[in-house]
Amino acid sequence: MKNPSIVFTGINKAELISRELPEEPGEGEVLVRTRFSTISPGTERANITGNPNVRGVREPDVSFPRQCGYSTSGVVEKVGKGVTSVKPGDTVTAFRTVHALRNIVPEKNVVPFDPAKVSFEEAAILYITTFPMAAVRKTRVEIGEPALVMGCGLLGQIAIKELRAAGAVPVIAADPVESRRKLALSSGADHALDPLAPDFAEEVKRLTRGGAKAVIEVTGVGQGLDGALDATARFGRVALLGCTRNKEFTIDYYRKVHCPGITLIGAHTDARPETESRPGVFTTRDDIASMLALLENRRLSFDSFPRAKYAPGECGEAFTRLINDRDFPLITQFDWDLV
Repeated sequence: MKNPSIVFTGINKAELISRELPEEPGEGEVLVRTRFSTISPGTERANITGNPNVRGVREPDVSFPRQCGYSTSGVVEKVGKGVTSVKPGDTVTAFRTVHALRNIVPEKNVVPFDPAKVSFEEAAILYITTFPMAAVRKTRVEIGEPALVMGCGLLGQIAIKELRAAGAVPVIAADPVESRRKLALSSGADHALDPLAPDFAEEVKRLTRGGAKAVIEVTGVGQGLDGALDATARFGRVALLGCTRNKEFTIDYYRKVHCPGITLIGAHTDARPETESRPGVFTTRDDIASMLALLENRRLSFDSFPRAKYAPGECGEAFTRLINDRDFPLITQFDWDLV
């Protein structure tokens, strides 16, 4: 069948193109009609601008066309043989998808939700919320421990909310952009600081009585990690959530990591178990279930986040804004009812 899909056809170019999709899902697969798909700013900016380091452990790649859009919500239209957890008509959040009217995904990549409790718009960001959740879990933050979030884009703002839910206090946000610092305070940060200020590390240590015990580094920039280490307490844990795509930077590991006993933790979303959760490391599905519980029980909300919606045919405008606008709305989604 014809399937309208957003495709990066070249560097800095997004188009709505009709692509072929099988009429029927295969064994163990689910066909989902998309309601909303969410832009993941860091990953999708890197992909559309031709950054070669977008494929993790695989070789650098700058080839086009390519598709993104791995966090969606929708309605199950068909299921393949052997599928038991969902049926046609079920509302689901789907992950590792693409920006398209329909997606066929493995059964394990869909999680049902109740639209009376969680909207389709919220369900379409659930996969993205698991990225910082994995980082928070890996730091093993304890109730009452001070935490620092370095970088307050979408993942950083979500991390602030998740650290509060986990009992961290105070939660300190750091970003050089004033508007993001203000948003961080409305997201639940106890303090918001400029990491480029000359007394940044000293101020963090003053506010935390010695430094942050748990740090979520989201900038993916060497300078950001360097500054975060200066503000980390002895024996602190730093989760590297931001994708450091440029390896050309230097850290004084002896003085900033080795001697103070700092733990650096790789927190890419693929660095998690596939089938069985354990303390500190959950599966994607279990983290989605955790976020659903937090939303359904009003333990946190994303209502304060700036939002924008686009028709899929406006994808060129949306991605041009992503490339050029430093204040790109945190939650930017495509409404597939407008295709």
